[in-house]
Amino acid sequence: MCLPQSAERETAEDNPSSKTGHRDRKICPARGPILPGHSLLHHLHTHCLLSLSAPGGVSLTVPQPNINATVAQNILLSVEYYCRGVATVEWKHVSSWGTTRIVEWKSGNYVNISAVYKDRVTIFENGSIELRNVGMRDAGYYLVTVTEEYGTNTYGAIIVNVYEIIYEDIHFVAVLFAFLAAVSAILICFMWLCNKSLHLFQKTTHKLSASTTEEIELETIEC
Repeated sequence: MCLPQSAERETAEDNPSSKTGHRDRKICPARGPILPGHSLLHHLHTHCLLSLSAPGGVSLTVPQPNINATVAQNILLSVEYYCRGVATVEWKHVSSWGTTRIVEWKSGNYVNISAVYKDRVTIFENGSIELRNVGMRDAGYYLVTVTEEYGTNTYGAIIVNVYEIIYEDIHFVAVLFAFLAAVSAILICFMWLCNKSLHLFQKTTHKLSASTTEEIELETIEC
């Protein structure tokens, strides 16, 4: 608080060596407008509230934690996050072959996609990613980490199962069935030929036996 002019004169007389400029700076060191007591308290209170509420945390929602896909299909790993500031999103793939970082990005700042997934990944502002042309090695756990600028982070996971395309299995079964049918037909023909040969052999043997018997009877009569 500044002193009145009479007080300034008394102070100057007590200390003659003080200059006018120095006296002003000594008596009124504060420059600029002085806030009333209520306004100052309100300003400090508001500042404290902003400091406490700024690092309010980050939330993450995973609507579909399990995904079943077939080979060569495109899948959407859907999530949605909310935070007060700018967040960093990171996706990783964990499987029996190891852990691979897919992509990391900061909204409006940078995007870093792994070379393995360079042409297969599309990112979305809500934290989701699309993975194109999946294979059997893409099965496993997909972990997403969302970190806000104040250091608070949260995690989510999606399980992806990848299966062979159904029509390939049907094609394999059809080919196998055709092969077995062909083998069966060949075996049936072979058995038929064997039966005919056996029947012909028996018939020929019977004729020979009958012919031999007639010859023996004729010889006996002649004797």
